[in-house]
Amino acid sequence: MPSIALGELIQIFRNRLVLVTMLVLPAASSAFYIYLNQQFTIVDLGGVAAILVFLVVAMGLYATTVTTLASRRQNLFLKRLRSTALGDAGILTGLLLPVTGITLAQVAVILTVLGVVAGGPANVLLLAVAVLSTVAMMLGLGLATAGLTNSPEHAQVTTLPIMIGTLALSGWVGFTGTEELTLFKRLLPGGSATELLVNAWNGGTPVMDSLVLLVPTLGWVVVAVALAARIFRWEPRR
Repeated sequence: MPSIALGELIQIFRNRLVLVTMLVLPAASSAFYIYLNQQFTIVDLGGVAAILVFLVVAMGLYATTVTTLASRRQNLFLKRLRSTALGDAGILTGLLLPVTGITLAQVAVILTVLGVVAGGPANVLLLAVAVLSTVAMMLGLGLATAGLTNSPEHAQVTTLPIMIGTLALSGWVGFTGTEELTLFKRLLPGGSATELLVNAWNGGTPVMDSLVLLVPTLGWVVVAVALAARIFRWEPRR
């Protein structure tokens, strides 16, 4: 598994498209949001933090996960890996570990910068839990989407619904809250995760009430992984 992870890390920095999608676009977008906050003094920093997290995990982690798995399937690398002693879970972990690690590092840096320029989070531990659960959800959705994706080029189409949907939802919930359409917003993928991120940054909500928001997010993880187990293919799709 370490050798697979190292190989994937090298591939990330060799592939210009993946590099731009995973590193440049999320970082540039995040810097733009932080700049807007400085210029217009946005009061709801929790909403800004939630959007920044989803920019990185949707545009970086999710899209790269789908593209990577589709590419490795197309060039038969997944098929060759299955002939080794490593199990399916180990193969997928090795392939996705680099992109996950880079994503977490990006989130940590971006939120640290936001905290320095605009004020830090109210509950760092809860924020970490919110980020990790969001990453787990987007990884699960990435695995499921990869099962429907024929090629890296096809990934540019198959990733759009979830990527645009979660980004839009993070802005909607982040800045309008869940006082209206509460159940609807919380049950959509990313809605509860956004609310948890906002609560962790802004404070003012009891921790136990916030932790309940993990249930819908982890529910999406279970649904996505179950779906991936049924539709994911290790050989090129016809």
